[in-house]
Amino acid sequence: MQRMRNRRDLPALDLLKAFEAAARHLSFTKAGAELFLSQSAVSRQIQQLEAQLGVPLFLRRTRTLLLTEAGQRYYRAVMQALDGLREATARLNAGSEDRTVRVTTTVTFASLWLVPRLVHFQEQHPEITVHLAANNSIRDLEREGLDVSIRYSTPHIAGPAAIKLFGEQVTPVLSPKLLARRALERPEDLQHFVLLHYEDPEHTAPWLSWDVWFEVIRMKRIAPKGTLHFSHYDQVIRAAVNGQGVALGRLPLIDGSLVDGTLVAPLRDPRYATHSEDRAYWLVTSGMARTRPSVATFTQWLLAEAAAVGCEPSQRAMSSARQSSKKR
Repeated sequence: MQRMRNRRDLPALDLLKAFEAAARHLSFTKAGAELFLSQSAVSRQIQQLEAQLGVPLFLRRTRTLLLTEAGQRYYRAVMQALDGLREATARLNAGSEDRTVRVTTTVTFASLWLVPRLVHFQEQHPEITVHLAANNSIRDLEREGLDVSIRYSTPHIAGPAAIKLFGEQVTPVLSPKLLARRALERPEDLQHFVLLHYEDPEHTAPWLSWDVWFEVIRMKRIAPKGTLHFSHYDQVIRAAVNGQGVALGRLPLIDGSLVDGTLVAPLRDPRYATHSEDRAYWLVTSGMARTRPSVATFTQWLLAEAAAVGCEPSQRAMSSARQSSKKR
């Protein structure tokens, strides 16, 4: 394979667009759907680009597509170049800037973490309109005209262009009024409480199961006072706030409830706060929207909010739990 020697040998724009889409999705099929091409057409364009560059850009494995080290470096360069072209084109286009930011995320993340914080964004940036589409399906940003996605997934699913917001821990939480009536100082004490269960209809969140939590902390499952089952996680948290039982709280999604004292986490010993080794919340921005000032403003605000996530809410929760214990 002969390497490029001068600027006249720069790859065609169609090849670069195919590579950028395939690298972002880590899928020739998804890249083809975005570009209205067949999977085989995208594959041929990638092969042509690799031949022109003289280096492999992807590792092709069974049902898995990964970027090589050279592919990762080239992806960053191509992404920046295409973003520059989009920005230059946007500056030449007549008309005012689109000040709408279209965001997609899960129902749970939206209701428990994002929506309570959006009021601050609106106060700081009243000129920007946020359209929030909350659902639990993976959306194609480019095809559906969406700007930003926030998802809880593995790095592989999130893609190489994704930015990590934060991880997640799971620990028992309950209302301070319920805790004041009965001690919860060790996992064995859960036998005196009603346990609130999240029944994931698609079985995509096994780490939110009490069975898994007991297994991870290496304790035999206890027989609780009773159980309540819900098909939506935000319903589980509402029931916990209402004093109906003990829920498995997702930190930092419920940090707001820990800070305002509507929930406490008395078992915040590290042994009892489980977490997923390979999953986190990821921010993905559409390539078409990446250079728009309104989208950049929103993503910068979101990253600042995510950076503020720390141990402070947990410390307050533990303090509240200790105070509730002393009142008994």
